[in-house]
Amino acid sequence: MSSYNQQIQHPLLEKHQIALWIKREDLLHPIVSGNKYRKLKYNIKAALAQKQKTVLTFGGAYSNHIVATACAAKEAGLKAIGVVRGEELKEKWKTNPTLEQAAAYGMQFLFVTREAYRFKNEPDYILKLKNEFGDFYHIPEGGTNMLAVQGCEEILTEEDKQFDIITCAVGTGGTVAGLINSSTKNQKVLAYPALKGDFLKAEIDKFAINDQWQLVTDYHFGGYAKVTESLVRFINEFKRDTGIPLDPIYTGKMLFGLWQSIAQGSFAKGTKILAIHTGGLQGIKGMNQQLRRKNLPVLDL
Repeated sequence: MSSYNQQIQHPLLEKHQIALWIKREDLLHPIVSGNKYRKLKYNIKAALAQKQKTVLTFGGAYSNHIVATACAAKEAGLKAIGVVRGEELKEKWKTNPTLEQAAAYGMQFLFVTREAYRFKNEPDYILKLKNEFGDFYHIPEGGTNMLAVQGCEEILTEEDKQFDIITCAVGTGGTVAGLINSSTKNQKVLAYPALKGDFLKAEIDKFAINDQWQLVTDYHFGGYAKVTESLVRFINEFKRDTGIPLDPIYTGKMLFGLWQSIAQGSFAKGTKILAIHTGGLQGIKGMNQQLRRKNLPVLDL
């Protein structure tokens, strides 16, 4: 499968004379979709080239990366281990749609405390895991490393040089770093973090090769995995208006912020914007579980 650019028609865009396209990276693969496909592409190739039989990675209870890694590993003939944040999930993971799906692809889980999870990038902790499980190819949380950035540099194509602005949600920073590196000198990349704080700038700077980008930090909705009724309403309305489903953690927040900026007249008339849909739609079921527990409106499936 491949992605394509879908133009959005909406009265708000007509009013402000803005042209908006969505790059449908969510359509790349039925499971390993969006930026996860890009991030895992060269990491899986590297694991195979190194004759590894197992990949190990890290993630939270509703991690898109956990499911994508499980599926990509299975397709490549590799075993997969997921180190999951939250020891309490050990007895109830089968009620979690994300973990249940990852397990269906053969992923083995190790549930750890939040304190232990903080050591996920420490060499000593990785060595401890290798002593426990045997040798493996290590893929960081969220998949971000140099090979992931290389894969994400392939998102933009020759036809995308026509756009003035590229927008993307940010988790660990690898996807937007790839976009920054492959954008032209006449383009600006707007990065919308799903987490609170400006620490992501340093993470992105590790991989980015130019400074034609900007963090837009006003649309995290309280932090990672946090949503509000207004965000749910926006995502549902956007799907009804355009036919495009959005995930509530990443692309939904990015497009909410972009929509607000357009409504406020933040872009010059005639601006051409390309918003990257990074997939993550598997997370909707898990988010709806949480919304129902809080008696809040749910996302349309």
